[in-house]
Amino acid sequence: MSTIEDGMLRGPARRPINAHQEAPNSIHNDEVAGSLGFRGGTVAGSIHMDQFPPLLVQAFGQRWFETGSLSLQFRNATTSGEEVSPLLGDPGASDDVQVPARMLRDDGLLVAEGTASIGNPSEQSHLHSIDLRPSDPSELKMFPHLAIGEVIMEHEGSVASADAIGRADKGLITEPMGWYLGDSPWGGPIAGPSQVIGLLWRRTTGVLTASTGGAVGLFGAIEVRHLNGPVMADTTYQVESRVVAPGASPKTEYVWFDSTASDDTGTPIATMRMQLRWMKASSSLFS
Repeated sequence: MSTIEDGMLRGPARRPINAHQEAPNSIHNDEVAGSLGFRGGTVAGSIHMDQFPPLLVQAFGQRWFETGSLSLQFRNATTSGEEVSPLLGDPGASDDVQVPARMLRDDGLLVAEGTASIGNPSEQSHLHSIDLRPSDPSELKMFPHLAIGEVIMEHEGSVASADAIGRADKGLITEPMGWYLGDSPWGGPIAGPSQVIGLLWRRTTGVLTASTGGAVGLFGAIEVRHLNGPVMADTTYQVESRVVAPGASPKTEYVWFDSTASDDTGTPIATMRMQLRWMKASSSLFS
């Protein structure tokens, strides 16, 4: 289903849906997003990442779910139903290779850019190559208390196969794969990118949001990496999240953090690096 464009594999155009238009105090809510200078409620970056797996499997094979990564920095937000396409560099036949990855809107606007890989390439991923020196704590109002390496959250969690089935039935998985819904080469159903992100992000975000003064949050960047994957649905994992770097930009404060999901033997199965941003203009700490 892919085409070749400027030496890159281009997946089919899709129109991701923003399913959270009614969420209060959310960047996905049209009114809230508009008040902060966005064109409307945004499609989550995790939803955009769900559009890549068919192209990743074409490029790398099913092994992408075992030792593959997708590392994206989000550059421009899209709204519900806007047409976007994923692009990947051609990896050739190498077992340990990294290629460029990006997503474009139908008019050519860059939505996300980064890298995708398989195995253990010699280069750092896009997000791991960014200089993440933290801001001086005296410059921060939301996160002056966070220390590099600090454990934010430890918990047990799982990905529910019923969730993927329900979302697919409602058209909320942009590129649904049969492996998420039933049998897969690894036995039962596996987790797609947005489900892995949910496992490694959701409870950690609740802890961080408590100190933002009610600010509206949004994804700045996400990397999903399989180490000994895939992440299996309906399986309990031990999840740990640690601070990488807190910081600030003119409009946001943010936290970079790493999360790891390990199985019941302590083997790490998948990791995530995320930048979460909170809008200063929506925080009581800046009023």
